[in-house]
Amino acid sequence: MIKIKLIRSRIGSKPKQRAVLDGLGLRKINAVREFQDGPALRGAIEKVKHMVEVVQ
Repeated sequence: MIKIKLIRSRIGSKPKQRAVLDGLGLRKINAVREFQDGPALRGAIEKVKHMVEVVQ
């Protein structure tokens, strides 16, 4: 399992990045979600790596 936290605002981000955040369920700053780790999740994190952090 891996936890992802939104650390930067979605305002000013590109529409595709917002779509990735919507898919992850991260809508508010400091929101944390827990996911099963896998290659698709790692790809989504890579798209928005400047806006999220992985929390252990």
